[in-house]
Amino acid sequence: MRTLQVQDVSLAFGEREILKNIGFTMNEKTRAALAGANGSGKSTLLKVISGEIRADSASLSITRDARVSYLPQSGIVLPESTVYEAAEEGYRRFDRLLDDMKKLEEEAAEGGDRAMKAAERLSEIHDTLSSSGYYDRKSRIGSILFGLGFTEKDLERSARTFSGGYQMRIALARILVEDPDFLFLDEPTNYLDIEAMIWLEEYLRAFDGGLMVVSHDQGFLDDMVNEVYELFSGRLTRYAGNYTEYLRKRDEEIKELEKRARRQQEEIEKTEEFIERFRYKATKSKQVQSRIKALDKIDLIEIPPHLRKLSFTFPPSPHSGNDVIAVTDLHKAYGSNTIYNGFSFLVRKGERLAITGRNGAGKSTLLRILAGEDDAYSGTVRDGAGVKKAYFAQDTENHLNPDNTVLEEAESEADTKDIPGIRSLLGAFLFSDDDVFKKVGILSGGEKSRLQLLKILLHPSNLLLLDEPTNHLDINAKEMLLNAIKSYGGTVIFVSHDRHFIKNLATRILYLTDEGPEFFDGDYEYFEYRIAEKEAKFQIKKETHTEVKSAQALSHEESKQRRNRIRSLERICESLSAELEELSGRMDRLDEEIAKPENYSDAVKISKLMKEKEELEGLISSKEEEWLMKSEELEAMNEEN
Repeated sequence: MRTLQVQDVSLAFGEREILKNIGFTMNEKTRAALAGANGSGKSTLLKVISGEIRADSASLSITRDARVSYLPQSGIVLPESTVYEAAEEGYRRFDRLLDDMKKLEEEAAEGGDRAMKAAERLSEIHDTLSSSGYYDRKSRIGSILFGLGFTEKDLERSARTFSGGYQMRIALARILVEDPDFLFLDEPTNYLDIEAMIWLEEYLRAFDGGLMVVSHDQGFLDDMVNEVYELFSGRLTRYAGNYTEYLRKRDEEIKELEKRARRQQEEIEKTEEFIERFRYKATKSKQVQSRIKALDKIDLIEIPPHLRKLSFTFPPSPHSGNDVIAVTDLHKAYGSNTIYNGFSFLVRKGERLAITGRNGAGKSTLLRILAGEDDAYSGTVRDGAGVKKAYFAQDTENHLNPDNTVLEEAESEADTKDIPGIRSLLGAFLFSDDDVFKKVGILSGGEKSRLQLLKILLHPSNLLLLDEPTNHLDINAKEMLLNAIKSYGGTVIFVSHDRHFIKNLATRILYLTDEGPEFFDGDYEYFEYRIAEKEAKFQIKKETHTEVKSAQALSHEESKQRRNRIRSLERICESLSAELEELSGRMDRLDEEIAKPENYSDAVKISKLMKEKEELEGLISSKEEEWLMKSEELEAMNEEN
């Protein structure tokens, strides 16, 4: 079994120790996540292992001929070549053998004693190239690039003409083509859409080497890893299990750590009180000096910043009508590129609509139109009665003043009555002490996202429009946002490629494709099931470029998807039944009110009650139709089983 052993890795920048005697061992079965706060040194450690930077001290040993590949989070520079050629660089490991082949072919052609040996060596090289898949590289490169979202036409385009996100995909393709024994990935899902992420997960499941990954996507980590290495204060600690299991274990440790920190603080306060009380008494000078020295030696207990619990709630939502936003016959184009062509839909009160699809499908464009930020379209977008919007844009830089301090930026959005509480609110968003006086222009991407979210919080709304709100947020901050939106009393329309976020929030999904928009009335498991079906059909069309799964593996995957869909349908039907029961009770109470003489004899009252009954009948009819449709699908799937 091939192994990679890392020992005694230490690195300091100035007086700050980034890595302190780091050590761990990987083998071909390793599936590990590297966790830690932003700035804790995760990327630095991966660069040391890959040889990109030198540590102050380090000992790395690896099985002979084993290969290591590393995908950095940023700083990718692609060659002046086509997309296909850039990915093909992953086969550069064979350049030496190819050079040898040319020389050996010349020797074999010359004849004589050396010709026989040259022919034997040529045969060995051909066997090596054949067994490694070199001669089938076009098929494999195509398979990887198609899986990451490129088209046949894209393969011949210049790699440098693509956006930064797609250039990262090209770099990822090149790394996968290298087929290493040990793969280190730093935020590989940052620029992937849902389809590409599903494909990457399937690829990595089949990958037969060791894997270590840094990611802020909890769903991806839960599916990929079975151990977590946490980097905190320069030291590495291993936890068995996936990321959710790591968080559970770490939560227990944090609670104990907080207790110890409180006890330590109490002891410090008592000691400081003693020192202050007897500082100037000669008879107590020895005791005072002793306690001063003891204070200096105390190692303060620290809570890892990426695990500090964050919590906030949105203000109560004002009342709105049942129809929150209606879009009719929407047409939108950029030059000859048509984004929407006659698109109509309705969003109802209380919905949590997730908008997803391939990059460039028009997700952010649609959100800008709904927010009123883009009026260059035809068709109508009508807000419902009493709708108050709050819009979080993906490009936070354009919605923040870089010259303001964090405190000034927050206060610029606050009502006068709210200003005294701004500092406390900033603390909940991890802007504490001197952080509030930082200039907005020097904040990190995650800090800017948190500040923009806080500004939204300062205004009561009943319709949240969120464009990739989890970008740049660590997992803890994402969980804070997720919990806040779950308890939000209004309607939510959001763009996201974070499956954990979508899975735990969406009640309905709008999927934008080249063929047009498609709605999925149900949870994420149902959506993923349908997308997997589409991807399977796509793979059949591209079968000359893809590796075909075994029938057994495919059968297992289909069975798993079917079970997930059945469970999902059962939950939906139970929820709809409960809703219908509650609505039926409301209708009974409404009929009782209508039957009262003091109400049916009052023209104003009876008119209001009849209108309310009409709306309620429409809602019941809609829910009954939805329940019937889901029940029939559930019955059909159970019969197939």
